[in-house]
Order: sequence, then C-alpha cells, then structure tokens
Amino acid sequence: MADDEQPEAEAPAEESPEADAPEAPEAEAPEAPEEPAVTDAPEEADADAGETPAEPEQPEEAPAAAEAPAESATAEKPKAKDAAPGADLEPIALEPDRPLSAEERARAEAEAEERAQAEAAEGDDVVADEPLERKAVKLESDARVQATGKRKSAIARVVVRQGDGAFLINSRELKEYFPRDMHQTMARQPLVTAGYESTVDVHVRVHGGGVGGQAGAVRHGIARALTEIDPELRGELKRRGYLTRDAREKERRKAGLKKARKRPQFSKR
Repeated sequence: MADDEQPEAEAPAEESPEADAPEAPEAEAPEAPEEPAVTDAPEEADADAGETPAEPEQPEEAPAAAEAPAESATAEKPKAKDAAPGADLEPIALEPDRPLSAEERARAEAEAEERAQAEAAEGDDVVADEPLERKAVKLESDARVQATGKRKSAIARVVVRQGDGAFLINSRELKEYFPRDMHQTMARQPLVTAGYESTVDVHVRVHGGGVGGQAGAVRHGIARALTEIDPELRGELKRRGYLTRDAREKERRKAGLKKARKRPQFSKR
C-alpha cells in the first residue's frame, strides 16, 4: 500500500487561481506639499541672509535686458530703409590700366571720329563762328580758285576770285537763293572763320538734293577753295568740320515697303 500512496504524494497540488493572481498595487496617497518651516527666531534668518545675499532685482532686470535688443532692432529698421541700396556692399577693386591693343585703339579712334562728325552736324545750327585772329592772304587780280563740295546728293562747284564780298548761287543772290538765315549762315561759315568774307567774290553752281543738302555742299566747296588759297587754314577748318565730306543721305524706298524699311501693317484676315 505504501507504493500505491507514493504517486499520490508526488502529484503536484492544484494551485488556486486566487493564488496566481498578481497582487494589485496599493494606491499611493498624494503627498502633501511640505509647508515651509516657520521659524520664530528672526536672528537666524538675518544670519542666513548675510551669508547668501538675496538679489530680488536681478530677475526683474533680465526681461528689461531681453527687451533692449528688440527695441534696438526696431530702431535700426528705418535706418536700413533710408540707406541707399547697395551701401553695405564692398567696393570692387578695379584692374590696373593696361595698354590698348591695336584693335581697341582703332575702335576708339573710329568712335572719336564719329563723335566729331556728329558735333559738326550739330554745328549747322550755329548762328555765327568766331573769326581767326590772322591776316587774310590777298589774291591776285586774275587768280581763280575752283573747288567742288558735296553733301547728300547735292554737288556744288565753287569759284573764288578777288573781290568785295559778292556771293552768287546759280546767278542769284545768297539771300534770294537761301531765304532761311540758317542756310545763309551755313554757306558763309568758312568765309567768316577764315576772314575772307569781304575780300573775295564767290560764284557757285549747285544742283541735286534739297535746300539743306545744297547749303552743306556750298560750305564744303568754299572750305576746300580756301585751303587752296591758304594751306594753313586746313587745320582750323578741319577741326570745325567744314572739310569733312558728310556722306549721310536718306535711304531709298524699297518696293513693297512704305519707306526705306517701314513695312505695311500685317493683317491676318
């Protein structure tokens, strides 16, 4: 019987479900805030204050210091608006001067010549030129100087002789042929500049072009004739633009266009 009881003793005892259940944690009661200890002895408080001095004003000054940069930033904004754009940029160092190449030198000379021609063209509206301070050369009684002047499509053949200042254009007086004072002044500019206005007679045959082109052609022809009389006048007349052949002229109209380059308005329908 002992053997039969032994297995029963070795069998594990059944555990109750209540024993396996985990224990519920006990609810912790909230801790009450500790109240500061009230000391009735003022001497001890004074002693502690003496060891670590309290600074009540420091936390109040910190917000003021934090507000200071904000105020300065707002104060600088109107200054930035008033400043010129790019004032804060650093200047660029320029390259040192270098000698011009042959091509650049030629381009500069061409631009200078073109500028001189433009100034000479603008000089057409000048009322009078200052005469040169030099004595005019006297022509012989039988001397006759011829020259040809051109402007646009006008051609003027000029004959200069010794005389008292007569000026004929196509057998007509200067004022009759050129009613406008501007054209009269333009035609007489070389004579006034050189001082031959009252010492020579000028006879001109001009054709082609318009009134302005013919006045420019007469001036060009007279300037060329005066350089034949006195070669020293060439530099001054050249500087004033009287010896320059102004070849600018109106471009011809093309077929199918309204003018030289103006096209008719496009119509889709």
